[in-house]
Amino acid sequence: MKKLFAVALFALMNVWNVFSADIPRSEYPRPQFERTDWVNLNGTWTYEFDFGNSGKDRKLQEIDKFKNDIIVPFCPESQLSGLGHTDFINQMWYQRPLTIPANWNGKKIFLNFGAVDYCAEIFIDKKFVARHFGGSSSFAVDLTRYVKPGQTHNLVVFVKDDLRSGEQTGGKQCTNYFSGGCSYTRVTGIWQTVWMEAVAPNGLKTVFARPDIDQKQLVILPEFYQESSDGTLEVTVLDGNKTVAKKEVSSCNGSVVVVPMKNMNLWTPETPFLYDVVYRVKDAKGNVIDEVKSYVGMRKVHTANGIFYLNNEPYYQRLVLDQGYYPDGIWTAPSDEALKNDIVLGKEAGFNGARLHQKVFEERYYYWADKLGYITWGESASWVLDVNKELAARNFIGEWSEVVLRDRNHPSLVTWTPFNETWGGGQDAYVRLVKDVYHITKGIDPTRPINDASGDNHVLTDIWSVHNYEQDRAKLTEQLKFEEGKEPYRNTRDKDFLAVYEGQPYMLDEFGGIPWMAEKDRKNSWGYGGMPANEEEFYKRLEGQIDALIDSKHVWGFCYTQLTDVEQEKNGVYYYNRTPKLDMKRIKAIFEKIPSRPGK
Repeated sequence: MKKLFAVALFALMNVWNVFSADIPRSEYPRPQFERTDWVNLNGTWTYEFDFGNSGKDRKLQEIDKFKNDIIVPFCPESQLSGLGHTDFINQMWYQRPLTIPANWNGKKIFLNFGAVDYCAEIFIDKKFVARHFGGSSSFAVDLTRYVKPGQTHNLVVFVKDDLRSGEQTGGKQCTNYFSGGCSYTRVTGIWQTVWMEAVAPNGLKTVFARPDIDQKQLVILPEFYQESSDGTLEVTVLDGNKTVAKKEVSSCNGSVVVVPMKNMNLWTPETPFLYDVVYRVKDAKGNVIDEVKSYVGMRKVHTANGIFYLNNEPYYQRLVLDQGYYPDGIWTAPSDEALKNDIVLGKEAGFNGARLHQKVFEERYYYWADKLGYITWGESASWVLDVNKELAARNFIGEWSEVVLRDRNHPSLVTWTPFNETWGGGQDAYVRLVKDVYHITKGIDPTRPINDASGDNHVLTDIWSVHNYEQDRAKLTEQLKFEEGKEPYRNTRDKDFLAVYEGQPYMLDEFGGIPWMAEKDRKNSWGYGGMPANEEEFYKRLEGQIDALIDSKHVWGFCYTQLTDVEQEKNGVYYYNRTPKLDMKRIKAIFEKIPSRPGK
């Protein structure tokens, strides 16, 4: 018996070592909806590029193993994948064995992908299982009919990524071979964590947790994989180890859980209080068949009278543009700590949040923003998408809807920004697309304002955002001046099919971009307004722009370009490797000349 115990203990230790040491990004990828019964599939897979798009003719979906290895979840363009192949990859194949735990019998078995750019087709043991479109949205594949607990199966993933088609999102991925301007290295295939989990057939599929601080309550709308006439959902809200409230309802999709929150602690960037929430689905006998751990922040955001409000108080947003690029991982952070560190760096530079630019950030970034107190704007990777194409619009709506559904429970996320600088959008397909996206977003999540298109070309918007990289204080002040009877500064004029300003909160959501770089980098790099002659000139120029915003009393937020350098664009307040360029205490003091809560 002792020998058997020792063998079992050794096996468990080996499993832990594999998870902690050999599996990259081994943390649970969905911390706001966490189960214990899961298997991380990151690590070594095999792959083959398919430049001729002949893989299906060659029956690659039936192959047991490819010749070459790749480290998932890093894209093949990245160094962390083990490849560093930066030319265009329009098609590629992945493979790995898939062992289903024996104790998953009787449960639904899901294969989850954090993100695959762009179209993914899933095969199990040579059989087609599912297809997903969308390079940034997470998706789950129900494998229950295709696999058996206790057995090993063969998983093959076929990826198609036609970045230059104009029919898909791509963000800042460059459509030329070399990175240039504000476009950078491409991302193909799997670039976020892949994992399996087991769920009871009547388990919890998702929830929409809506804090209502005015009525002092938390309203939760659950959805189940399969409804039950005699099952229940128990919701427990905790403050540490103390139970704040507990409610039980029928496990039906029409159920509404209303949890009183009388003496609630509010979530703010300064005091990011989070309540733990435990969801337990029970059968008719009261047995727990599914348990999900989550959390919620009690906070409210809304706009009124040209002002952005947080918890019913005016709140000035000092945002920084964060593009989420990493030298070794491209779109994928090398570690969970790296995600956290980017938020810490932003706060240390004087920002109270970030506009997450042209990339859908992974859920663990939002987790750290929730925990550390850092407001965010969620944005799609809409660049390279031809907003005048009907198929592009169809593809965008599907992907964006999945993004909003996934991230709508995060308290740190305060604004949706589906598009950026859509200045080429015309009066037909584009206008229809923006209106549709606005109404669909409001239908999924009516609790947040929408900035329809960052940098103008506004059609239907709750935030009036503009971009202005004027470097001179006096000129910037003049351009941002409000005059009675005149439309304020905007990036797109003289288009009668666009919206006109109607008193929305006016925000300068791109400005600055002051370059600072080593002399050796100046030939092939850039920023806005030319390189300052010395550090003092940098501080003077930056402070002048902040003073221009102080003079512009109608401006209710800014977004400075940018947090870090990205490849050839060297206008970050930090270098690409996240080290500081200048005196960060001085930088912080300049940005914080505008308080988060004016008048307090």
